[in-house]
Amino acid sequence: MSIKHRPVKNSLFLTGFFILVALTGCESPSTSSIVFSGETMGTTYHIKISSESNQESIALLKQGVDELLVGVNQIFSTYIATSEVSKFNKNRSIEASKQSMALISLLEEAFRISNMTDGAYDVTVGPLVNLWGFGPEFKEEDVPSEQEILDTLKNIGYTKVVLDADRQTIKKLNPRIYIDFSSIAKGYGVDQVASYIEAKGYVNYMVEIGGEMLVRGINEEQTKWRIAVEKPDASGRSIHRIINVTDTAIATSGDYRNFFEKGGMRFSHTINPKTGKPVQHDLAAVTVLADKSMTADAWATAFMVLGGKKGYDLAIENDIAVLFLIKEGDNLKEMMTPSFKAELNEQNVSSVHMKFMPIEHKTINEGYSS
Repeated sequence: MSIKHRPVKNSLFLTGFFILVALTGCESPSTSSIVFSGETMGTTYHIKISSESNQESIALLKQGVDELLVGVNQIFSTYIATSEVSKFNKNRSIEASKQSMALISLLEEAFRISNMTDGAYDVTVGPLVNLWGFGPEFKEEDVPSEQEILDTLKNIGYTKVVLDADRQTIKKLNPRIYIDFSSIAKGYGVDQVASYIEAKGYVNYMVEIGGEMLVRGINEEQTKWRIAVEKPDASGRSIHRIINVTDTAIATSGDYRNFFEKGGMRFSHTINPKTGKPVQHDLAAVTVLADKSMTADAWATAFMVLGGKKGYDLAIENDIAVLFLIKEGDNLKEMMTPSFKAELNEQNVSSVHMKFMPIEHKTINEGYSS
């Protein structure tokens, strides 16, 4: 018998946004803020801007954001057969192919983090995720054979893709290479929406897509944005810690909601691209702060692959702001890098526990489910 947990992707991230709303006033939107939301990338987005505006200008702003995100989807969604990445994945040619600057720039960032993590982060891991039943095609939960894993591993590896940013081309060294931007595309979308909002003259805002978040300036209460980090507990929802931040991107990843159990063993959705198997370590969740949302997004996945000890050492080495939550029996142990500690103050050093606001989840199949 097996038990499988298949939540809406990034429910823990979405929690962060809804707690943020609760902490900044959940009765009604402030007259000094612009608030709107929509659907994209298999999830939802939420935007809050500390500025007064009329309904007409809000509608125009939302229209612009929606159009921008449709364009992002058309590049990165593996669920859209005509998307740029889908065409690349279907093409079995090993000749270099011209790609959009958006795809090239995102692949550059992905490969940068792949190199820094010695391949622990890898956007070609998709076939392994699918093999273990955590991909877009839901399958009966089962543990694949060693031979199935070895066969799939032959088609995994970011070094099997040659990127030429100057010529704006990418080339497969293995014709069956498959790129899936699920672990970084939502962050990229957040960054693009943020740039769009700033181009419209706004400087105080929060953008969130599927839990990937970026904040700038101050909220409508003229203070830093208050962000809640969820306690990693599959049985319920509560806040582990609140951080007050500004001018930063925030991403969280964990292994406690998306997994299955079989034969007395627990198999997480986080797959190690080197072993081809779900990670087995004591890291329950990580929260990463970075300048860009796509960077925080990718690093959160990378640290979940690496685990607490290796992840912490790498974060220290590269001065990355990270909160690691380590499982110690029924308890949690915090490990914070100095950069993360610098974001805290006396008001929120101790853990905080609150009830979560009700959340209505929707699933939109557009290929961002890793």
